[in-house]
Amino acid sequence: GKATTTVPKSLVARRRNTSLLLSMSSDSKSRVKGSLKTLDQLKFDNLILRALPIDKETRNYPRSPVPGACFSIVDPTPIEEPILVAASLDALRIIDIDPSEVVRSDFAEYFCGNKILPGARPAAHCYCGHQFGYFSGQLGDGATMYLGEIINGKGQRWEIQFKGAGKTPYSRTADGRKVLRSSIREFLCSEAMANLGEVET
Repeated sequence: GKATTTVPKSLVARRRNTSLLLSMSSDSKSRVKGSLKTLDQLKFDNLILRALPIDKETRNYPRSPVPGACFSIVDPTPIEEPILVAASLDALRIIDIDPSEVVRSDFAEYFCGNKILPGARPAAHCYCGHQFGYFSGQLGDGATMYLGEIINGKGQRWEIQFKGAGKTPYSRTADGRKVLRSSIREFLCSEAMANLGEVET
């Protein structure tokens, strides 16, 4: 599920299987408490950025095409006074974040892009495909940013993302933001699918 939703941004945990956590008893949750981490202790291993071609242009501005790259390194656009709207505590546990971290005064700052988690490296994915009913050629993450890959205590690799954190090279004429209503809708649908036991990407 989505780990958190802020105004107007959200963090997405792409791989979802919170039913594993939901089936745990409160006693077993307390036993794994020691493996949970603060935001400063997360273990990032951004394999995909080491394995695939990176955009040679270091300036972050909308352009097309972006040649010879699978990812463009980007910087989130800051937002004034972000507010935490909701957080999935089960999704936080999947990536070993102690749920008590949500009360940190800077929690929303990290998950809206104002601050970058240690070890994270925001990037936008370049891809092509069909859109608006026809093959559209090169597209890309115009309102989404790869934040990094976390390896949790079970050895699982999870990719987490920002959504609506500002412009990327693939934003075209848009501003790279997302409105709150659609972010909340996606958050709720993700939680529903996870609790129904539907594994999705």
